[in-house]
Amino acid sequence: MALDWVPRSPRDEILNHRITSDERLQRTEPPRTTYELKPLLDPKGNEVKDLYVAWITLDNPAQYNSYTLDMLAATAVAFDKASHDPSVVCVVFTGAGDRAFCTGGNVPEYSEHYVMRPLDCQEYMSVYWRAFDAVWLSPKPFIRRANGMSIGGGEEIGGVCDFTVASDTATFGQVGPLHGSTAMGGACQFKSVEMTMQDAMWNAVSCEQWSAYKMFRKNYIHEVVPVLKQDGEFIRNPEVIIDKYVDNGEIVYGEFKAGEERKKAKELARSLPKDLALLDKACMNMAWTFANLYPQQVAVSYGLLRAQKKLAYERTKAEIIWWWAANAGAYGEFDMGMSAFNTKNVTGTTNVDIIKLRQNLAKGHPYDEEMFKEVMPKPQ
Repeated sequence: MALDWVPRSPRDEILNHRITSDERLQRTEPPRTTYELKPLLDPKGNEVKDLYVAWITLDNPAQYNSYTLDMLAATAVAFDKASHDPSVVCVVFTGAGDRAFCTGGNVPEYSEHYVMRPLDCQEYMSVYWRAFDAVWLSPKPFIRRANGMSIGGGEEIGGVCDFTVASDTATFGQVGPLHGSTAMGGACQFKSVEMTMQDAMWNAVSCEQWSAYKMFRKNYIHEVVPVLKQDGEFIRNPEVIIDKYVDNGEIVYGEFKAGEERKKAKELARSLPKDLALLDKACMNMAWTFANLYPQQVAVSYGLLRAQKKLAYERTKAEIIWWWAANAGAYGEFDMGMSAFNTKNVTGTTNVDIIKLRQNLAKGHPYDEEMFKEVMPKPQ
């Protein structure tokens, strides 16, 4: 069976992995990363002259704010730009719309270009590192405004921030082990520092999605705010248990409701309008706190506090680039996972037959075109 239904980029395509130009922040249409200076607000909502909060937004809502190479490079430029602007008090990093903060790297780009291009994988990771380094070296606090789901690489590039303020309809989790990848761009490193080791082991690998309230309980989020409105008033996410902590000896705070109760709660949530005003206010309130602290002391404090996360990342940084390059070979797990996800409109599913893959491996079958064809979903 021919593989002409699996999209690939042109054989002679060359992507630009340089990040030094502000030109990348001048895109007028998604997919793009935008940079905006919003006036600092005092507690009464008044604008403070000459002081700003830098809002950096992943703007690709049609693909749940997944970042293309161009967006990733623009994000690194934006992080650096905000860090060197003395009028900026702090940085807010967010996604466009109200459905997603970010779902990670752009799957079509991964599947169509980076598979079978190990040297480009190395170049890509150098751009990724630049974004992280811009935060590690910044004198400004970074706040992730999780306006919606934070999945896969979204959890990782968002995890480099110092704080997370989340919509209570946001969900968090990794998906790599289900789609041929590994949460090696920050999640495996940061979560083992900020969560318990047991929670990190499960969250980074199981591919479960956790609510914002559960992530708050697990010490990975600074604040959770409601965004749904009913009869003009904010209400908490009805899909999540937040009115009790323990039930029959089990911790239930932050867990999703089950069965018919979850179904009804989901229907209610989908019927209600969203208003992100409290999410914006929470970020601005934090900015106001920082604005009233000596900037040099804030800078030194965060330089010291970030050291644990940075150390965890740096310990494995060298291996990451070689792993991705090696894992990007034709017909391997990365190719299977990304190609399956990228062809879901053709096959009707994002998943390969992993059980069949394991059975073949148990028999000594190599990763080759034959096994690729066998485990991949088929066009409908």
